[in-house]
Amino acid sequence: MNKPFAVYKTLQKLLLPALLLAATITRAQEFGGNPPSLKWKQVNTPAAKIIFPAGMDSAGVGVANIIQQMNGLIKPTIGFKQKQVSIVLQNQTTVANGYVGLAPFRSEFFLTPEQNSFDIGSLPWPRQLAIHEFRHVQQYNNFNVGLSHTLHILFGEGGQALGNDLSVPNWFFEGDAVFNETHVSEQGRGRIPYFFNGYRALWAAGKNYSYMKLRNGSYRDFVPDHYPLGYMLVAYGREQYGDNVWKNVTHDAAAFKGGFYPFQKAVKKYTGEDFKTFTNNGLSYFKEQFAGSDINVETPSDAPKHFDADREYPAYINDSTLIYMKSTYDHIPAFIIKTGNKERRISTRSYSIDNYFNYHDGKVVYASYRPDPRWGYRNYSELMLLDIKTGKEHRITNKTKYFSPAFSADGKRIVAAQVATSGVSELHLLNINGELINALPNPLKLFYTYPQFYGDDKLIAAVRDAEGKMTLALIDIATGATKYLMTLSFRPIGFVTVKNDDVYFTRTEDINDRLFVLKLNTNQFYELLPSEKVSSIGYYQPAIADNKLAWVGFTASGYQINQVNKKDLKWIAAGSEYVHYLPDMGIKALERDSSANMLSNVIDKPLPVTNYSKGHGLFNFHSIIPNISDPNYSFAITGENVLNTFQSELSFDYNRNEGYKQFGFDAIYGALFPYISGGVDYTLDRRQFYKGNYVYWNETSIHGGLQVPLNFSAGKHLTGLTFGSDVYFNQTNFQQGNAQRFNNRSYAYLNNTISFSNQTQAARQNIYPRLAQSISLNYKSAITGAGATQLLASGTFYFPGLVTNHSLVVNVAHQQKGKNNVIGFSNNFPFSKGYTAESLDEMNKIGLNYHFPFAYPDAGFGNIVYLLRLRGLLFFDYTRATADNFFTNGSNFKQNFRSAGAGVFFDTKFFNQNSISFGIRYSRLLDDDFFGGTGRNRIELVLPVTFF
Repeated sequence: MNKPFAVYKTLQKLLLPALLLAATITRAQEFGGNPPSLKWKQVNTPAAKIIFPAGMDSAGVGVANIIQQMNGLIKPTIGFKQKQVSIVLQNQTTVANGYVGLAPFRSEFFLTPEQNSFDIGSLPWPRQLAIHEFRHVQQYNNFNVGLSHTLHILFGEGGQALGNDLSVPNWFFEGDAVFNETHVSEQGRGRIPYFFNGYRALWAAGKNYSYMKLRNGSYRDFVPDHYPLGYMLVAYGREQYGDNVWKNVTHDAAAFKGGFYPFQKAVKKYTGEDFKTFTNNGLSYFKEQFAGSDINVETPSDAPKHFDADREYPAYINDSTLIYMKSTYDHIPAFIIKTGNKERRISTRSYSIDNYFNYHDGKVVYASYRPDPRWGYRNYSELMLLDIKTGKEHRITNKTKYFSPAFSADGKRIVAAQVATSGVSELHLLNINGELINALPNPLKLFYTYPQFYGDDKLIAAVRDAEGKMTLALIDIATGATKYLMTLSFRPIGFVTVKNDDVYFTRTEDINDRLFVLKLNTNQFYELLPSEKVSSIGYYQPAIADNKLAWVGFTASGYQINQVNKKDLKWIAAGSEYVHYLPDMGIKALERDSSANMLSNVIDKPLPVTNYSKGHGLFNFHSIIPNISDPNYSFAITGENVLNTFQSELSFDYNRNEGYKQFGFDAIYGALFPYISGGVDYTLDRRQFYKGNYVYWNETSIHGGLQVPLNFSAGKHLTGLTFGSDVYFNQTNFQQGNAQRFNNRSYAYLNNTISFSNQTQAARQNIYPRLAQSISLNYKSAITGAGATQLLASGTFYFPGLVTNHSLVVNVAHQQKGKNNVIGFSNNFPFSKGYTAESLDEMNKIGLNYHFPFAYPDAGFGNIVYLLRLRGLLFFDYTRATADNFFTNGSNFKQNFRSAGAGVFFDTKFFNQNSISFGIRYSRLLDDDFFGGTGRNRIELVLPVTFF
């Protein structure tokens, strides 16, 4: 066979299943993530069924009312198809997020808001999720057309997911949802300057990246994600071509009208502009909105060519020394001290959801993320205390949800914002050991962000009220009494710092996030501006020393710290000329129809709340996933319930070599501890050549077992342990004609597994973590009907290479079978590369692998494939295998299987959507391939497996 054709056929076999799996599982969330003690309620409306934990009735009813009243108003801009979606409100997490996914069709809202109001906004978090995520529901409902609908019929919801992913770019999904949140509210990211900072920084630096680079990102350059790109193009389209333009474009695209490049062709059809012109015009439109404001932004001549680092949250040790967080693409976040131009690393940061920290007198306090050992939807934000002299840290709170901690002036107390599972926000005062002193009352039901001490008896924080409006608040520690220091508005406020009687903070003003100071003793309010041009966008995270002021601004090479002498600052009285509204960034379409600012008019109607049964819809089959890997042809009907506690699969497999057919059913229930799994397989027409004739038989296999998954991740390490045991029963029945020569037989065996993994955090460019271990043990033992055992122990160990981003990976494995095995267990031994593997009595292997990147092309073609990185592999494998009584004369088998070689791997994006890594590997066999073909040179196409 012609080699290039063979490679093409191999890619054809691998690519479609890979894309289908990417389309169906990328939005998968935690399996069995909530404890069984959690009781569920529901509000049922035609558009959405809202499912929530008992006690969260107000959140559930509120989300239902928003969706029910918003749905009819915004349908015309996307389409009128409607299928009810189930939305699960998760209140045990600390990460602000939400998603809507197909396969199965459901949504989850993670209800803990983030502290940074500039990032997503300050609207009440369940409302923000409702107006953004439900737009995704409408998208999926109306993209079930044409070829996407045909794929839905053939392959279920996973088929539609594949069709939609290949036809409608992900930037449209998110850009349209951001437009909706901005359109129906008085805020939304389309009105928040922070949302556009990435593109403003690129424009200011003169970086005009290609559309494909903006779509796919980079390992060496900063590229904004697809949210702002999507919003700018969606908003420009609606502004210039009317509110129905995207309904028409996406309908044609999802239907694949026009064949290849359906989205681009639809844009041309409904706007009259070719796609490249449209995208250029859309970005230019927004560039013009910021042109006047960014005229004072100056990129230094010595600015880094590529991404340098994010330097965030500066704190002054003295006028000449700063401490801050530094994150690069090749190193994980670390605390840094800088004196003059010299940086010194103190310690890497424990795993956290943001880079915020607070400093006082040689100590740093910050919030670290830690998952619950068992329940994946439950995680914590715990306080860590770091000594900058020793670099040692320790956890001072346990199983808490604390955010933005800050020291008191004497360093003996800490204040932190606490968010309960009920959604209630409180300010907690702790001693230096993390013990709770006092929880302040919150009668106004405010959401607290970035609290700071003011003297010994008061606190100052940026707060959000029940509508999402923000102000600075002065809070009395003794009584909890709250005084607003400014007028409430939807302009985000944050990054509060107090120095003597002055409160420094960032607030949105028009199309910029600006730096202000409020003098508490005189109640005077000023904007602070440097006297010269600046080299960054925005004024965030102010830090104040006796004579200096620092802030963080954004650049094309990362967040950078700016410093000025206080005496060189301009103090501008912030009077009535300062606007009290958020800008529309030149998009008048935001106010164009009756659904504009609809959120403020939602009527909180009483809706019936009923119990939701955990057993509802357990067998929710949603997709058919085919897999073609000659000689095996299979498809599986997969199912998963809305609460993600039960997964099931019906499967059919056909093996072309043997001609057998296998029908199977497998299921796992994860709502208890441990998981419970079970399944049955029935195989027809298995055959084996015996003494000149084929022998045929049928097999029935039944299995069930228990599995315990544990997550011990904490601090700087991500650690997991899973162990379990399954019992398998197998019945073999020989078919008519063979039954007289062979006796039917049955046997049972135990399959026991233990797997352990531990790794340090990995930076963006790291191929693998610098230090990591993955160890697994598998022991199979017959218990009835036959005597047989098999032990497989394997481990993979990761070490730093000679250069940053290089990795040395060592694989070891040992497999031992019983001397008189009657049963042939499945063989999962990681044999030396290039050889035809065989299961033998005893096998031992060591493999040395050296991985290294050597190019970052940041290039693609035709919006089909984009190449992010090329990386190389050098390897040596040694396997020693033995078997007793192997040959017909009764002699034993002993053989070495050594191979060495190299490979090139390609980290790519296909269709600007799906990340796929594949490689070409050359193996030189140093010994004979006893069980395979001839020749010592092997070239293979490889889809690499990632253990972490």
